[in-house]
Amino acid sequence: MALQNINIALVGNPNSGKSSLFNALTGLNQKVGNFPGVTVDKKTGESRLDDNLQASIIDLPGTYSLYPRRADEWVAYRVLMHADEDNVKPDLILLVADANNLKRNLLFCSQIIDLKVPVVIALTMMDLARKKGIEIDVPGLERELGVPVVVVNPRKDKGIAQLKKALVQTGKHQYHPPQRDFIGNRELAPAAVEGMQKLIPHLSEYASIHYLINHENFPLAPELQDAIEQTEIDNKFNPTKTQAEEIMQRYGRIKQIMQKNVVEPDPLQKKLFTEKLDNVLLHRFWGYIILLSVLFLLFQSIFWLAQYPMDAIDWGFAEVSGWLNNTLPETWWSDLLVNGIIAGLSGILVFVPQIMILFGLITILEDTGYMARISFLSDKLMRKVGLNGKSVMPMISGFACAVPAIMSTRNIENKKERLLTIMVTPLMSCSARLPVFTILISLVVPSKYYLGFLSLQGFVMMGLYLLGVVMALIVSYVLKFVVKMKEKSFFILELPVYRGPRWKNVGITMIEKAKIFVMDAGRVIMVISLLLWVLSSYGPSQRMHNVDEKYAAIKQHASTEQLAEINKQYNSEKLQNSFAGILGKSIEPVIAPLGFDWKIGIALITSFAAREVFVGTMATLYSVEETDDLSLKQKMHNAVREDGTKVYTLPTALSLMVFYVLAMQCMSTLAVVKRETRGWKWPAIQLAYMTFLAYVTSLAVFHIF
Repeated sequence: MALQNINIALVGNPNSGKSSLFNALTGLNQKVGNFPGVTVDKKTGESRLDDNLQASIIDLPGTYSLYPRRADEWVAYRVLMHADEDNVKPDLILLVADANNLKRNLLFCSQIIDLKVPVVIALTMMDLARKKGIEIDVPGLERELGVPVVVVNPRKDKGIAQLKKALVQTGKHQYHPPQRDFIGNRELAPAAVEGMQKLIPHLSEYASIHYLINHENFPLAPELQDAIEQTEIDNKFNPTKTQAEEIMQRYGRIKQIMQKNVVEPDPLQKKLFTEKLDNVLLHRFWGYIILLSVLFLLFQSIFWLAQYPMDAIDWGFAEVSGWLNNTLPETWWSDLLVNGIIAGLSGILVFVPQIMILFGLITILEDTGYMARISFLSDKLMRKVGLNGKSVMPMISGFACAVPAIMSTRNIENKKERLLTIMVTPLMSCSARLPVFTILISLVVPSKYYLGFLSLQGFVMMGLYLLGVVMALIVSYVLKFVVKMKEKSFFILELPVYRGPRWKNVGITMIEKAKIFVMDAGRVIMVISLLLWVLSSYGPSQRMHNVDEKYAAIKQHASTEQLAEINKQYNSEKLQNSFAGILGKSIEPVIAPLGFDWKIGIALITSFAAREVFVGTMATLYSVEETDDLSLKQKMHNAVREDGTKVYTLPTALSLMVFYVLAMQCMSTLAVVKRETRGWKWPAIQLAYMTFLAYVTSLAVFHIF
């Protein structure tokens, strides 16, 4: 029998377990694209339901009802109404309902059922409902709704086989949509519904109401748009009154269903563990102390846990470079291998332990439910600077990477707050800055511990991250007077229950992020390292010839003891006369007031490709100049200016770290801001204000210290 393919739309309220179910059904057969014309992610995946039925599952953005407010809710709504520009038409709807919040979830369920499309309901969070003392008669609920209801726990892979079976039966039309509507939809606006069904005969009565309310937002022919408008006028259709009446009737019927099929506990019974914990973690004083402690532990852990693997990787590369230097003949290709490829690789792999630890800890915070509490705690402060609590999640995501963080601002309904969040999110210190901070902190900040466990380096690292946050709040406060948009703002957030982290999920995230860093950032670092090797090994022929002649003459009269120092001077002068040296020297006057030399200037330019390239740039430049078998950290520690003073002093390192905290050195971020704001105006403003802020603050820091 030939393999059939059906399209399934996966829908549900936010935090109902939709993403977990999507992952359980599709596994690794996923891809992420974009819906046409809008910057909203389109996640699709393949799932084999049985021997002859394959499903393409579209994970639609979470929504609370069929009355959309945000851009991502409109995407889900258009697909469900078969009014999507990309002509995405699901054969079947898989609706995820949270047993913990059944009353609210049933509103959306009842609306979907009344669209008269085949529906299967996946009931999640039953274990949590039972802990709360909620008992649900699933067969009774199934009879009342007239569609299959399957209990699943995607986190533990329970109920997935039964769900697939229900999807197969529904997909093969063994289940049919209920004949009777959940409520009397026709009675809400009889004449208008009848007129609508004459224009588009295949519409259900409930879909007809939605076409009357929202037809302007659907891709319909102009004549049909005019005809629907006329139907509204002729029948005095009132969308607000119809919507209010519909919701009231639905909740009335849901109440009856709940009374018959759901046993809820006495509200005076003892509070759940989650509520007791929230009394402490969301306390108006202790909540903030705990939040700061959690963030402090996060940054301390990056140093505690990563130190040994980083030292091991550093030592390994130094040994390999030394062995190759002593074994290979002195030719251009051996120089390229040791000072281009090996130096570039060491600049990538040495930071993998820190990247993995950072993302592992962030995943634990998300998995346990604490990340949502951070949004809640921050709302009051955020409002004072023109943002709201929903801005916190993109800003925290910005600690990982600004690109997905800026894309996640789509769930902020208020346009002004969304724009302000986009403008300040790049000030959060992303993981690409971590390699820069780490190497500079280890160079100039002593590895001191207070009380035996509080690391001074950890304090400095936390200070850099907090500087980004404080600057983001100040910039947002200023911009709220500049951006002229007036729109009322609400902050509604559903706090998930506390859970133990899924260690498998934490492990997978750590490995995935390490892979992304090595493959994506690593590719850029390697290309730039190789390009830099060429630019720093070659230069204008006359200048390079003059250097060769000068040192050939000096070497003739030098003793064996002097040769090592002469070779060092020769390599240094050759580097200064190379193409990279000429470029660095030309920008040095601009950056010298910040305490930077020309080599740092080259790193600032290459960092526009990706900030973590700073380390690869330094590795290449110092490898070309120094032939010693030292680690990059040791080479930077030994680096001196022309007057013999050290390059990496405390003022220079602090100035450089502050510059990296505040500067917009990421082409990918600028590109995504352009896409989200639909123009170059805001990215240009962002680049200008961040560069100015970075320069002025670094200048102040250098001269203060």
